[in-house]
Amino acid sequence: MSNHLVLIPGLLCTDALYSPQTAALGARVAIHIADHRAHDTMLALASAILQAAPERFALAGLSMGGYIALEIMRTAPERVERLALLNTSARPDTSEQNENRRRLIALAERKGVGVPAREMFPKLVASARSGDELLKAAFLEMAEVTGVQGFANQQAAIMARADNRPTLVQITCPTLVLVGEEDQLTPPDLAREIAEGVAGSRLAVVPGSGHLSTLEAPEAVTAALKTWLET
Repeated sequence: MSNHLVLIPGLLCTDALYSPQTAALGARVAIHIADHRAHDTMLALASAILQAAPERFALAGLSMGGYIALEIMRTAPERVERLALLNTSARPDTSEQNENRRRLIALAERKGVGVPAREMFPKLVASARSGDELLKAAFLEMAEVTGVQGFANQQAAIMARADNRPTLVQITCPTLVLVGEEDQLTPPDLAREIAEGVAGSRLAVVPGSGHLSTLEAPEAVTAALKTWLET
């Protein structure tokens, strides 16, 4: 079992994204939450996280956090003992996705980060949770902490990220690929693509969960991470 776990949040998310997992796993492993607001390229984000991280660690990232985790695997795979890719994709953005990201940045700069965050929320959760005011409030609070500049930096890094599909075969550490069954942004087919690319990886599909699986289905995600850490 790893002694250290580095968790990388998703776009517009903070350490609160992993609060259920931190509470459940903190007694068995030292948890480090990455701050991914200050740089606007995947390489710079990966380098900053590696500089702050222990020499060897387990690594988990959700959504954008998964993109950064894959960049870390390209940069310093020897430092990662095991890898968990949650609700993410190995593919680069399409031109349409990039166009929408630029629109959301402009909207945040004009009206504040809460405006695009509110627009994004329904696609981040399972349809049954779109009216969940507590979950929505938790996401909006994380967005406000991230801020307009942090959001712009994150989106710039996401838009310029590499196609990680060709390098999946190079990942040799124990790997968990997890996705919400109702994830609208990175659906199960994209998780299966990653799992098929990483030899020996384990695929977990969480019923009734959308993109924010750590908050939507905390017990199921925590259980999957516990098994991953201990095997």
